[in-house]
Amino acid sequence: MKRKNKSLLFWVSVRIVIVAIVTLFTIILAMWGIFAAQYFYVIHEMPASVYERFLVLRENPSLDIEAFHQIVDTYWGLDYSTPSLTSLNWGWLLIFLIVVVPLITLMCVRIARPLTAQFRNLTDVAETVARGNFKHEAELVQACPDEIIRFSINFNEMVNKLALYEREIKASHVALAHELRSPLTGAMGRLQGMIDNVFPASQEQLNMVMTQLKNLSYLTDDLYFLSLASAGQLKLSKNVFTINSVLKERVAWLKPQLEAAGMSISIEEGGPLHFIGDEFRLGQVFSILIENMLRYCSQGDRMCIRLEQTAQEIVLAFQDTGPGVAQDYLPQMFERFTRGETSRARDSGGSGLGLSIAKAICAAHHGTIKASLPVDQGLLITINLPLPVQGGASSRG
Repeated sequence: MKRKNKSLLFWVSVRIVIVAIVTLFTIILAMWGIFAAQYFYVIHEMPASVYERFLVLRENPSLDIEAFHQIVDTYWGLDYSTPSLTSLNWGWLLIFLIVVVPLITLMCVRIARPLTAQFRNLTDVAETVARGNFKHEAELVQACPDEIIRFSINFNEMVNKLALYEREIKASHVALAHELRSPLTGAMGRLQGMIDNVFPASQEQLNMVMTQLKNLSYLTDDLYFLSLASAGQLKLSKNVFTINSVLKERVAWLKPQLEAAGMSISIEEGGPLHFIGDEFRLGQVFSILIENMLRYCSQGDRMCIRLEQTAQEIVLAFQDTGPGVAQDYLPQMFERFTRGETSRARDSGGSGLGLSIAKAICAAHHGTIKASLPVDQGLLITINLPLPVQGGASSRG
């Protein structure tokens, strides 16, 4: 059974009350102990006849008030009945403080031990994180209040995410170096070949160099776009448009390539889908998905694009009849520098950033994009976009 931790306020309040009660009872017990010790000592030293007389007068001092005070002053001392500050037994008070204060301090330290232990664990891990080591987690002290436990759990999750980001950055650096090196090496190699007269300095050779440099330019543009999206600084030029028209426009742009590859696209729509967003960026998503079909599908394959609007959102489904992808590839499909198996691709082009860009654009529009494998064959990519808010659109977002 899972133990439920108390809130920090409750945890602290209960321990303050416990310390107060224990302190009060300790004072009472100590005062009673001092009085009892002194009383039994005096009684032990008192003659039996005087003690019997004292018992009678203690019950009814008015029988002989002078004799009662004489007994008290004789055996307890004159200071015992003198109403002044100096009549206090400072020696006993000092002994009481020497004994009780350390006990109360020890109890407070013991009560606060779970908090200090948890914060010590957090401090140790924070120091390792500050040195760039994300492999450790703060151990949880279950005796702590609920707020401290949740804080520690969130701290550990933050460290785990930092470790994940570090691994992703390292992997991205390796992939980025490879992607930048490929077109750059190709362009430099061809230029060196022309310098060494291996290739003729013809227009064809220069066009090949220009193609490599353009690929390098496209890659840097894509990386810049993704860096803006990751930093939350992606600017959208928002306006009202119909998704149907943007989609048909993008299909028309790529129709020559589709026909040359022997592929076709059909669109199923129920009516105009009005949307508020960046028309160009959303069209860019459509182009990326269609170009993916061109890259991985074969002659005779087709894509069906379904447009529909529900009560909560706009749903765009892109389903092709191509070879699809492996099931274990789906979770990483929208990560940077990932590609499907080159054996299924018609060409090995692309930077591996297209679907990452599509995901970033959908996220900037508060939407989602996901991939799945249909029952029959091919690949299904579904885009979910929120319905436009009534009242117009802002020019920038």
